[in-house]
Amino acid sequence: MANRNNRVLVPEAKAGLNQFKMESAREVGVNLKDGYNGDLTAREAGSIGGNMVKKMVESYEQGLK
Repeated sequence: MANRNNRVLVPEAKAGLNQFKMESAREVGVNLKDGYNGDLTAREAGSIGGNMVKKMVESYEQGLK
């Protein structure tokens, strides 16, 4: 049985998170589709997630200043 931890805790934020993911994908040159993206390589998926984390950290750091 798989443990599913990828649920959105605040359902109202789902659209914003999806838009953030699409923007991050464009920035790293990965073509995401709105539906199934199982054909992505691990490197492509990792670059999207890594870019998202980088932007979140930068945003947090800006908020500290």
